[in-house]
Amino acid sequence: MPASDAKASKAPGQSKNELVITRVFDAPRDLVFEVWIDPAHVAQWWGPHMFKTTVREMDVRPGGRWYYVMRGPDGNDYAFDGVFLDVAKPERLVFEGAIHGDASQKVWTEVTFAQEGDRTKITVHQVFGFESDATRGAPIGWNQQLDRLVAYLAKR
Repeated sequence: MPASDAKASKAPGQSKNELVITRVFDAPRDLVFEVWIDPAHVAQWWGPHMFKTTVREMDVRPGGRWYYVMRGPDGNDYAFDGVFLDVAKPERLVFEGAIHGDASQKVWTEVTFAQEGDRTKITVHQVFGFESDATRGAPIGWNQQLDRLVAYLAKR
């Protein structure tokens, strides 16, 4: 295993919270990966139900920046930004970000994409070094977001 793989698969430091969600999609891995890295696709499914996401920046490469703003049904904007740490097409994305643009609220995320016949299993592994309303709501948000991804992929 190359050194970059070993670094990317282990979350840095100690954490207060950790989230792991696995979901299988009825779509090939290349397509599932593509809808995670193309801003036009991401804007269509990213975020919980009733949220609209604007992708302001998305440079999918190690060291590349990303910046999303989710508008909630309450009309408020929720900004998230960060950097891609590892991109192994079509197997893995690793990124670190800040919730609501707050540098003290760092979140490390690894998403793996495993081909299972004509289907794709993704695993989202997220580590938070703090606790907040956003981290407590993360399981609900991620599951709703992945539900939206299921619906989006069904149209492809």
